[in-house]
Amino acid sequence: MSFSYYIAKRYLFTKTSNNAINIITIIASFGVIVGSLALFIILSGFSGLRTFSYSLLDASDPDIKITSVKGKSYFFTQDLEQILQNNLAIKAYSKIIEERVFLEQNDKNEIAYIKGVESNYPAITQIDSSLSSGGWLNTNYFNTAVVGRAIATKLSLGVRSYTEPLNIMVPKPGTGFINPTNAFYETSVQVVGLYTGTQDFESKYVFVDFNLAQELLRFKDNQITAIELKLMNGKDADIVADNLQTTFGKEYKVQTKEQLNEVFYKVINTENFVSYLIFTLIIIIALFNVIGAIIMMIIDKRANLKTLFSLGTSVKEIKKIFVLQGFLLTFFGMLIGLILGVILVFLQIEFGLFMITESLPYPVEFQFSNLLIVIFTITILGYIASKIASSRINKEFIEK
Repeated sequence: MSFSYYIAKRYLFTKTSNNAINIITIIASFGVIVGSLALFIILSGFSGLRTFSYSLLDASDPDIKITSVKGKSYFFTQDLEQILQNNLAIKAYSKIIEERVFLEQNDKNEIAYIKGVESNYPAITQIDSSLSSGGWLNTNYFNTAVVGRAIATKLSLGVRSYTEPLNIMVPKPGTGFINPTNAFYETSVQVVGLYTGTQDFESKYVFVDFNLAQELLRFKDNQITAIELKLMNGKDADIVADNLQTTFGKEYKVQTKEQLNEVFYKVINTENFVSYLIFTLIIIIALFNVIGAIIMMIIDKRANLKTLFSLGTSVKEIKKIFVLQGFLLTFFGMLIGLILGVILVFLQIEFGLFMITESLPYPVEFQFSNLLIVIFTITILGYIASKIASSRINKEFIEK
């Protein structure tokens, strides 16, 4: 054990004769504990919120989506099929027909998107797990649909309300005069399920069978608007997307889930970073108490420092004593704060102490990266605060 460390530990854990210094030290320690606790909980909360938000996207978006650069639709050729089947990174794929439509139900109207999907679509996304009532598309029946909860609310739709089908209308393509009495292709569907998700997702889609969408839009065989892919490992999405983009060429647009929701990802990550900066600023303010406590300790121990200096201790070693004292003060405060933070996070995960709704606890997630961020932040700031406080010590100050 070094001489400076031994003295620093004695100064930290031994009460001084001056009660004011003891109180300031306790306040400084409390500030570090609360700052560390708050920073860790905020980071854990945003980790949980990010994971929860991304889980909503798992139901709405595939790992990769392939669309046409020119025009809304393209043909699913044998060459495209061969490329997808030979790619070992692709677990499954589904052909998609997507188009903007008018919805009508009992004199209520809404604009949304029809999305024709194949029977294997639940293997591409987790859409079936997001159903709040009813079930997924029934392949035994042709005219069935699954709609978003927001659409159902606006149109007062009910599940399996057989006397009130949902009318879907698509404007007929063409130019010139339009006959208003015959301007749409239309069909009626029976709503068999409602899905939930993000507000935009709930308000956007009406899912129907692929063949129904093909017939409604008068698409030719193998004419589609997109291909959606499920990968063996979602973490490889960027690599697989780059490879597919190179293979398919410039005629197609290959986008990952993150690219499809670029704004959403940026908002989540920006909020996390801003919150970290705000609470780091709070910790910096709290560490002014540490600086004050160390300076008061230096003044109180001036006589002892003079004795140590007379016995041959250098000014550098004396400075090191108080640097270590401040470092130990912030370190042990951080340790207590992190222990309390970890306990609270696991209690929230296990028992849901704080609820968003009656059935949904606020999402938190324990991650070692958050622990490392807090340790790194508090350690660096505590060391800087200690260096600032110990900079007051010089030969003239000791010999006064």
